Amino acid sequence: MTAPERRTQAPGVAPGASGPRFLAGLTHGRAVWLMVAVTLMWSIAGVVTRHLEHARSFEVTFWRSFFMLVSLMVLLPLLQGRAVFGTLRRGGVALWLSGLCWSVMFTAFMVAILLMPVANVLVTMAAGPLLTALMARVFIGHHIAPRTWGAIGLAGLGIAWMYGSQIAGVSLTGVLVAAGVPLAAAANWTVVQHSQRHGHAVDLVPAVLIGAALSSLATLPLSLPFQASAHDLGLLALLGLVQLAIPCVLVVYCGRVLKAPEIALLGLLEVIFGILLAWVGAGERPSQAVLVGGVLVIGALVLNELLGWKEQR
Repeated sequence: MTAPERRTQAPGVAPGASGPRFLAGLTHGRAVWLMVAVTLMWSIAGVVTRHLEHARSFEVTFWRSFFMLVSLMVLLPLLQGRAVFGTLRRGGVALWLSGLCWSVMFTAFMVAILLMPVANVLVTMAAGPLLTALMARVFIGHHIAPRTWGAIGLAGLGIAWMYGSQIAGVSLTGVLVAAGVPLAAAANWTVVQHSQRHGHAVDLVPAVLIGAALSSLATLPLSLPFQASAHDLGLLALLGLVQLAIPCVLVVYCGRVLKAPEIALLGLLEVIFGILLAWVGAGERPSQAVLVGGVLVIGALVLNELLGWKEQR
């Protein structure tokens, strides 16, 4: 979510969407701390995946998406009532396009984590807000400020440095799959913005449910025969509930209170938490090239969002 994405209403929450009292009455301070908790939950994927015994590749993706789907089938009626399932029928093309984008993100992220070091995947994903700005410029005519063009160039330099310095040791397939995550995220937000601009708000909460279902269906045939142990299933259930279902719902509600630059800046904590957890919990120490590239990417994002925030104020 970038500064060019000015919104007149809560991002991704359809007007009238309800929720529990503690979410509906969020103050700014509590929303900030809730976003910190969200990024911490997001960041556990890498370290948890490194402790799987037998599950591999698409089976890991299937079980994580499946457990997320089951979790959302329980959580969403509690948060929005049974009427949330009616949204799936009335949501229109934009809702299903958003769900498709979510499914690509869920699938590509998990496959990339199994092909490359966690740090490489997270730094690649961090470029998402800047890709969103570019895609919004091309498809819906959003203006890109000079500071954002500078940030895009600096982030591109960081990504090039990270992969160029270790090109012999990185999977090209992994790089392409990891790049699918920020590209799908950019497409998702462009669809949402275009829809809202034409008076059709997209509720991202049921869109996440659609994404989990599509990801499960797409990866099921590629997962057979199942090899996951009971230990693996426990870890993947943890990812489905704690790393995906809960934070993906909470971030939508945080968007009712926090501005886009705030969410973008707080979201960068996922990169820091994720690299630290993989380092401490799985012994996956990031290379110097990843650290330098990561500093350039995150520095570009922080500078761009802070300048955008200053302009808004």
